[in-house]
Amino acid sequence: MANDANFYQHVFEVVRQIPPGRVTSYGAIAKFLGAPTWSRKVGHAMGQLPTEGEPVPFQRVVSGSGHLSGSTDNIEYRISLLEKEGISFVGNKIQNFKAVNWDPSIELDY
Repeated sequence: MANDANFYQHVFEVVRQIPPGRVTSYGAIAKFLGAPTWSRKVGHAMGQLPTEGEPVPFQRVVSGSGHLSGSTDNIEYRISLLEKEGISFVGNKIQNFKAVNWDPSIELDY
């Protein structure tokens, strides 16, 4: 992962593969990409979504505890998108996080 743009593209590729109704964590993506300490950098990538090409379902990336973080407006919007996919919340935490968690290290065959 030589530069940010290259790393970000890899992050976006992984996120595009998360199925509707499932979520993964910043840390799980970082680990899958061979950079287990870069969860914060994955979060940075999610703040730099591409405006062209295939959409990136950003709402499906959450903290390792199942919480949504960011500005209040952003959290409410992400919750509404995830609820449409059948995910339940208590406050800003996914109610059944373990059941809907999608681990790219297990799910993807790279």
